[in-house]
Amino acid sequence: MHKYSNQNVSCPHCGHIIKIPLDASAGSQEFYDDCSICYHPIHLTMEVDELHKTINLFVDADDEQIF
Repeated sequence: MHKYSNQNVSCPHCGHIIKIPLDASAGSQEFYDDCSICYHPIHLTMEVDELHKTINLFVDADDEQIF
């Protein structure tokens, strides 16, 4: 599995497609990146599955809340 890649995601705030660099060398991670268009923070959760050699990326707005 490649440890470094780029993924195109849709900003949950403005809808523009932006490129997010991913580094799977440290395993599963949770991090924030700012949209290059509207500058709002984007919450990203990356789950690395070494067994199936896949990366799952979950994208949501920083202001979303789960009750």
